[in-house]
Amino acid sequence: MTGVVIHLVRHGTHAEVGHVLSGRSEIALDTRGAAEARALAAELSHAQIASLHTSPRRRARETIAPVADQCGVAVQVAPALDEIDFGSFTGKRFDALEDDTAWRQWNAERDKARCPGGETMAEASARALDYLRAIPADQSPALCVTHCDVIRGVVTSALGLPFYRIFGFDCDPASITTLELVDGAIRIVALNQRVRR
Repeated sequence: MTGVVIHLVRHGTHAEVGHVLSGRSEIALDTRGAAEARALAAELSHAQIASLHTSPRRRARETIAPVADQCGVAVQVAPALDEIDFGSFTGKRFDALEDDTAWRQWNAERDKARCPGGETMAEASARALDYLRAIPADQSPALCVTHCDVIRGVVTSALGLPFYRIFGFDCDPASITTLELVDGAIRIVALNQRVRR
C-alpha cells in the first residue's frame, strides 16, 4: 500500500547558523541560504509535489518560496511546523550557553527537560507529527519546510528512539528527509539528503 509521502526540508543557511540559537526569531536567509533555496527548487524541478507547507518563520518561508514559484502550488503556513520554543535560550550564542546549567540539562535530558519558559522535545515533536499525520492523501507528495530539531524529533519519534538520540544524525541546511506514512506508521525513506549546489 502506498502511503502519504512527506519531504521534510530544513530551512536554508542564515548568518546565525552554528553560532546563535535563533529560535523563533525572524532572521532571513543569507546569500548562501538563498542559493540553497534556489538549488532545492532545481533539485525538485522534476518531482511531483502536490502540496507545500512551511513553518511561519521567515527563513522557512524564504526557503520554500522558489519551490512555490516553480511548481505553482500555494504555500500553507503551519504553526505546527514552527521552531521549538526555546524560551529564555532564544537569541543566545552557543558558546555563552555552554556554562548554563539549564542548557546542559536540556541537551542531556531531552526526553524530560523543558526549555526555561518554552517547550519540551516531546511537545514540539508531537505537534509536528500530528500535523504530518493529518496531511491527506491527495496532498501527497507534500513538501514541508521546518527546523533542524523539529525534523530530528520527528525522526527519533518515528523510530521509537529516545530524544537524546537526535544528535546521532545530521540535519543540514536545505537538506531533505523523506518519510512515508501508512496507516499511522512512519517509514524513513531518506535522511538528510543534501541538495546539489
